[in-house]
Amino acid sequence: MKKLVFVILSLLVLGFTNPTPVSILEKVDKNMSSINRIMEASMTINGKRATKTITSKTWSEGMKKSFTEYLSPATEKGTKMLKLDGQLWIYSPSTDRIIEISGNMLRQSVMGSDLSYEDMMDDRKMTDLYSEKLLKTDTINGTKTWLIQLTAKVTDIAYYTQKMWVDTAKCVPLKQELYGKSGQLLKKIEYKNVKYVQGRWFPYTFVYKDMLKDSKGTEFKITSILFDQTIPAATFTKASLKQ
Repeated sequence: MKKLVFVILSLLVLGFTNPTPVSILEKVDKNMSSINRIMEASMTINGKRATKTITSKTWSEGMKKSFTEYLSPATEKGTKMLKLDGQLWIYSPSTDRIIEISGNMLRQSVMGSDLSYEDMMDDRKMTDLYSEKLLKTDTINGTKTWLIQLTAKVTDIAYYTQKMWVDTAKCVPLKQELYGKSGQLLKKIEYKNVKYVQGRWFPYTFVYKDMLKDSKGTEFKITSILFDQTIPAATFTKASLKQ
């Protein structure tokens, strides 16, 4: 009986016996997406000549609303960013101005990091953006993964294809390679420090490397995160940028 219970629990932890690519991606979405979240994080930018760490707090609701306030260092403190229904505004305390980021500006680096504004804007579910194909099983640092090929099924997207290595036990990405429509590798992402929080597996460290940029990469590290919280509606308004 004990052996039977162990086998059942093992199957529940490991997920599927014969997964389909779409079922894997659905489980990834379930872990990585949420109704809303409140998050504190640090972003360490490892530039060619110097390293800079920026801390922030972000409130997000669904896939269309997000508000970020930068807390340190002093040069960035008070800078705020608002994403609302596909639009993005940034408030700079040094100029006391609100600037809309749009068009080609969305491809620019965020504060010199390996992330672009496009990267921060798109929180849509993977199943809404890509068709999927399971290529093979693979191993990353001793962890068994599914390697999935993703091809865009929408036009308004920064990366036309992706390769994603998904932890077979926890159903979170461990590595991504992001490609342009020409097939050029544009960005790599590594996911580390995966923890079980509020009924889901979630990586607390993301390492980004812009392959077109001469840098040592950017480490985005979550220091605290809460899912499915109550966030006042006034948070996601342009008025909040100057408060």
